[in-house]
Amino acid sequence: MCTAATYKTKDFYFGRTLDYEFSYGDQITITPRNYPFSFRHAGTKQTHYAIIGMAHVAGDYPLYYDAINEKGVGMAGLNFVGNAAYANVKPDVTNVAQFEFIPWILSQCASVAEVRTLLSHMNLVNTPFSEQFPLAQLHWIISDETASITVESIADGLHIYDNPVGVLTNNPPFPQQMFQLNNYMHLSSKQPVNTFADDLTLTAYSRGMGALGLPGDLSSASRFARVAFTKMNSISGDSETESISQFFHILGSVDQQRGCCEVTEGKYEITLYTSCCNATKGIYYYTTYENHQISAVDMHRENLDGTTLICYPVIQGEQIHFQN
Repeated sequence: MCTAATYKTKDFYFGRTLDYEFSYGDQITITPRNYPFSFRHAGTKQTHYAIIGMAHVAGDYPLYYDAINEKGVGMAGLNFVGNAAYANVKPDVTNVAQFEFIPWILSQCASVAEVRTLLSHMNLVNTPFSEQFPLAQLHWIISDETASITVESIADGLHIYDNPVGVLTNNPPFPQQMFQLNNYMHLSSKQPVNTFADDLTLTAYSRGMGALGLPGDLSSASRFARVAFTKMNSISGDSETESISQFFHILGSVDQQRGCCEVTEGKYEITLYTSCCNATKGIYYYTTYENHQISAVDMHRENLDGTTLICYPVIQGEQIHFQN
């Protein structure tokens, strides 16, 4: 289970939580412009846009969970179990395997408009990375500073939806998630007034009652509504520190604590990491479940014209600052 969101101040921010019961050994991974991407059915791309994101590197290949490219486009894959379905390889179209969808898009698209063009002649296929890494059931959010879309591959084909809230969680499919926001159209960041009955004297007895009814459970539908409300009512200054602080607070509204979501006996889903990418500047910020200090990797401090992956381990362990 995961939650992704966008945020815009002076710069454009893109990030997600990754909620699961264990880690695959993730690393902040920079793919420089001259790293050769060998796609299973679409040949090799020798040169492309540089990419930074969180990935599991297997056989020198970056299996990205979420990433941005140097042009300011962000993309994240989130679990879509029970609904995701991928096609067989077909002639006369560009066949892209599910596991290479993020690098295929981010390596060559400088905007969501270019993404739409690419998707119009792409076939998302059911080729696994390997026997050890079978097909993941995912859907994706793709965003730049002007627009967001959701891409879902289901039994009846590939669907591309405008995403006006810039938010994605898991099930149900995206149109149902958006429709369910109608249930919360009465919510407000302002204090409520009495519309229950004219002849009753009712008063707001606590701050925050304008959002009474906002769901607080950990289901994906509830997280979608909660982070959409939080993101679309968020206010911060334009500075980098204010912007990233606010972004982490937005995703903090759907943080998962160990013990609250048992997936099997004795195993609990937690927020393994939370990312916040400044897509304008190419900086990947993150925190982890055990480390609330914000760490960062700046892609532009690296040689982006190289040919090999650049990887940084995720910093674990709580970083506590003593003041005495």
